[in-house]
This record gives sequence, structure tokens and C-alpha cells, in this order.
Amino acid sequence: MSLKHALLGLLSERPASGYDLLKRFETSLADVWPATQSQIYTELTKLAGVGWIAVAAEGPRGRKEYTLTDEGLAELRHWLTGTKPQRNTRSDVLLRVFFLGVLEPAEAQAYLADLIEMSERGGEELRRLADSIEWGDDDLSLYGRIALEYGLRFNAMRRDWARWAADRIEATAKR
Repeated sequence: MSLKHALLGLLSERPASGYDLLKRFETSLADVWPATQSQIYTELTKLAGVGWIAVAAEGPRGRKEYTLTDEGLAELRHWLTGTKPQRNTRSDVLLRVFFLGVLEPAEAQAYLADLIEMSERGGEELRRLADSIEWGDDDLSLYGRIALEYGLRFNAMRRDWARWAADRIEATAKR
């Protein structure tokens, strides 16, 4: 995924300024695809340059409201249907797990305990986010809830897996 496609997707719902898009990232996409203010504004300039978005209105202090063009919608649809998602091939968490054997069992279990705590915190943050959003009946609300549910389930799975792994290490250490 790329930032450009995330922005095109957000603009497919309604026109927005760079600031509006930043706020929408913070409340909807931050756990999926985080972006900084400078990254968003840089990408908006590029998207306007290739004609995928256009400035629909200009306001005070140089505020620009962007809208998706037909070409931008075609690109978003092509990305959704004509390209395959990239398989996430790197995991810092699992790479560390793979080499936990170089630690003492208690250190390995401490790493997994931290992972359990991180997963619980992540789930709690997502539940708070879900409670803070005014869900509508629009597509962004429907599919945003679906994506949020993925995050909740992922955190729960990772927590349960880390507990299982810690139990395996404990059982092996007792031998």
C-alpha cells in the first residue's frame, strides 16, 4: 500500500483539506498506515501534479480543499482490483522470537510478557478509538469498522499466541 492510495481512498468519500486528511488519518488509518503532516502535504502536491486530485476550493491562509478526479478514481479502482497486496515479509517481533533461544528462559518470557502487554494496550486503544468515532452509514464507516475489527482480532491473537509461547518456554525450562 502507499500513501497516495490511502489519500485517494479518503478523498473518494468527500473533498478535504490537507488538515482534514491528517485528522482522518489519526482517527481511522493510523494503525493501518501512519502518515505525518509533511508526508501528506507532499503527496497531495504529487497527486495534484499527475491529475489524480484537483483543488476544489481555496480558503484563508492558503487552505486548499482537494477533490478526487475521474483519473484518480480510476487509479484507486485499478489499485484495488488490478494489483495484488504485498505480503508483509518483515516482522521485527517474529525475528526476535526466532532468536529468543540465545537468552535465558526468564528473559525470553519477559520479552513475551512485553508482547502480551503491547497487544493488550493495542486492543484497548482500538476499543477507545471505536468508542470515540461517530459511526455513520457511509462506506468509510462500514469498511473502517471492518478494518478496526481486524486490528482488535489481531491484537487478541498476538496476545494469546504470546501467552502460549511463554507457557511453552516455561514447560521446556522445567525439564
